[in-house]
Amino acid sequence: MPQWLPDQSFYPSPKMAMQAPPETLAYVAMLNPCHDGKPDALGVVDVDPKSKKYGQIVIQVNMPNAGDELHHFGWNACSSCLCPYSPHPHMERRYLVVPGLRSSRIHVLDTKPDPRNPKIVKVIEPETVANRTGYSRPHTSHCGPDGIYMNGLGSLDGEGPGGIFMMDPETFEIKGKWEIDRGPQYLTYDFWWHLAHDTMITSEWGTPNMVENGLNPEILLAGGYGHRLHVWDLNRRRHRQTLELGPEYQMVLELRPAHDPTETYGFAGVVTCLKDLSASVWLWHRDGNSGEWGIRKVIDIPAEPADPENLPPLLKGFKAVPPLVTDLNLSLDDRFLYVSCWGTGEMRQYDVSDPFNPRLAGSVKVGGIVRRAAHPSMEAKPLNGGPQMVEISRDGRRVYFTNSLYGAWDEQFYPDGIRGWMAKIDVDLEGGMSLDRDFFLEADGLRPHQVRLEGGDASSDSYCYS
Repeated sequence: MPQWLPDQSFYPSPKMAMQAPPETLAYVAMLNPCHDGKPDALGVVDVDPKSKKYGQIVIQVNMPNAGDELHHFGWNACSSCLCPYSPHPHMERRYLVVPGLRSSRIHVLDTKPDPRNPKIVKVIEPETVANRTGYSRPHTSHCGPDGIYMNGLGSLDGEGPGGIFMMDPETFEIKGKWEIDRGPQYLTYDFWWHLAHDTMITSEWGTPNMVENGLNPEILLAGGYGHRLHVWDLNRRRHRQTLELGPEYQMVLELRPAHDPTETYGFAGVVTCLKDLSASVWLWHRDGNSGEWGIRKVIDIPAEPADPENLPPLLKGFKAVPPLVTDLNLSLDDRFLYVSCWGTGEMRQYDVSDPFNPRLAGSVKVGGIVRRAAHPSMEAKPLNGGPQMVEISRDGRRVYFTNSLYGAWDEQFYPDGIRGWMAKIDVDLEGGMSLDRDFFLEADGLRPHQVRLEGGDASSDSYCYS
């Protein structure tokens, strides 16, 4: 009788996942910014250093429609399927679930039998999303122990509230809205969880009408973008607590909880502070005595003075370039936090072994609104855009990042037009990092965004054992 085994890319603990074979492929969402009737695409990138096509796109899967704005996609299943309270060991990490943030369309791509040549097997139209959830503009997809979780930034008219909905991980049918008691949350952005503690954390950006046409200075200066985190009872699907950062801290975006399931903390990136254009990283944590959750700022990244002549119109009056922390990621051993400074063109590495007292351990500079730092593979060529979406290999030795944020926002901060690229960092596991001179992908008119790695990565799985 054949032995029944779970997907071999599933691991019950982050320690075991760190011992997995290295990835050889990366899947990258790529935006077509030209509004020329041509679609976005999913690029399959060779990341095997022994391959002759290392650092190249081996195939490009074009979407069937134009104007999707592919964004934060994910796998249909992951290591959370091994959790004992909702086991699905028969599942496979096989399908990529790819939302279109602008179109509200969701694509499902099958990576088998040939991971280098995924195929579109299902397209869920925006009318279906709207009818079954009441939400629009699907933004982020995460695989959980009981299905696929996805959020929508707003309601059907582009206002709020946004929220989370569920999909079946095998049929990809939309089950419906996740929240039972949503409490006061109106704006939405990211969501993640502490599975072993029955807790979900959510963050805030803005409604579709607040973000789709670019950053609105009036809303920003009035403190109208998101400035809170929210704590939820994951099993009861009910809002429990609001964590207020203060209205001067605008746009609380990416969330990265500790991978160790016994821990109850995580990091949230804040794009900017109205007082001085600095960016920051905050730590949420649970008090062991009261059981309540708290939040504190643990990293400040200052703005850099700049000649107004070198700044886009939006920033000229400030005479400074803001860091604009737009993404962050945490290594599987919970030791290193990588922070993307999309405005200044810097990727920072922090040692967060003590999460309450992070220590800057490394930095690389490439791109930037003013700096325009070149990649070491072509030192005479200034680059625009900056480190943005960041993904870490399971063993923590490699970090991949791309340079596009969001179509309308790209144009405001880089009005000369972002030229899309993807780069890779090699990591010293004792701290420090350097750009891989042999890996620099230019995307030929497209703009790379979200990266997922073959077999899993640091931000696509949750674990139930330490």
